[in-house]
Amino acid sequence: MTGASVLNLGVVPYLQAWELQRRVAAHVAEGGPDTILLLEHPPTITTGRRTEESELHIPEGVDVELVETDRGGKSTFHGPGQLVCYPILDLNRHGRDVKRYCRDLEEALIRTLARLGVEGARIDGLTGVWLTRPPRKIASIGIHISRWVTTHGYALNVDLDPGPFTQWITACGLEDAAFTTIARELGRPVLVDEVRPHALAALADVFGLELEELPGEAAREVQASAELVS
Repeated sequence: MTGASVLNLGVVPYLQAWELQRRVAAHVAEGGPDTILLLEHPPTITTGRRTEESELHIPEGVDVELVETDRGGKSTFHGPGQLVCYPILDLNRHGRDVKRYCRDLEEALIRTLARLGVEGARIDGLTGVWLTRPPRKIASIGIHISRWVTTHGYALNVDLDPGPFTQWITACGLEDAAFTTIARELGRPVLVDEVRPHALAALADVFGLELEELPGEAAREVQASAELVS
């Protein structure tokens, strides 16, 4: 088992969370513990290294931030009601295998959904987690690795309007793709707080982590340090 810290941060603007990831990643690269950030973002569209301009068709006047990132993949949408997980792990501790890391993130998502009574699946040739028959995407993955330390991670649709994935962007570069949420599949409201412990338990199982949640005050101090330089 590998020790890992957990920070539950609530709703955090994307750029502040990205700065926090960079600061934590530098600490992990110097031998600090693996760290998992769990949070939500205000309405934000992010682009990855493979995003094409034609994917973006954001309506004029929409209140959404657009951020160009260094993660892999294409465009995606973030908003309240979506659980965003940024595992900042030293892959020297978990095997230097990028493809395996992506598959392990998918496995953690599938196990998280199973704990809630939702059957997630992989689709050959596509990254992320889907529900099938018919296929509809419920979680997106985009990662960045530097010095074998991971940043970015996954976004799991818990209870939000999935419309922006298709109305504002061509999410993940997939034409005619359908997107769904845990709440829609269960037919009831679902809070991110309900999903968070299941997400942590799945990550602990898949990556062999012994998790220690930092107290609220410590988490706020870490977040504030990122805000000061963002």
